[in-house]
Amino acid sequence: MTTAYLLTCAAIGVAGGVMLWGAGWISTVLFATVPFISVAIAGLWLLPATVALRLLERPLAGILVGVISGLVVFPFLGAAVWWAFFAELAFLVGLYRSWRTWQYYAGAVFVGVVYPIFAAASFNLAAMHPWALVTFFALTIASCVAGVALGILVADRLRNAGVAKLARRRPTLV
Repeated sequence: MTTAYLLTCAAIGVAGGVMLWGAGWISTVLFATVPFISVAIAGLWLLPATVALRLLERPLAGILVGVISGLVVFPFLGAAVWWAFFAELAFLVGLYRSWRTWQYYAGAVFVGVVYPIFAAASFNLAAMHPWALVTFFALTIASCVAGVALGILVADRLRNAGVAKLARRRPTLV
């Protein structure tokens, strides 16, 4: 790990933590008042790790950024690392040999399905009507896909601007 790599992860992590600080508290308020709508911003939790993975294309960059983001937004440390793990998962499964765009979206869809299942008791999914349940899952998946799409956009713009050239492991393919 180079200093450039660590500093790039730190910068992404701190920026992501500041964003997640607001998202975490908004989500908490929404969960207390309209839990159904709180998942509409779930995809923001994927954003910092997605930016790091896309920009750096290095193993565990998403997890490192998740930890740094979590330290910035300390009450939500576990959540930041949990979401970063799912951003990283599609690359881990492939042993970090491939960095294809579809892998980012595969991770987003996977966590969009898994999150409601893991949080079923919190959201009282068993009491929802079938149409509401389908809508809930669709909203979560759409939010995660949108978060990843935004992360990819940000990372690609940063790369085009020449950010993190020294921190990337491999040359950019055009």
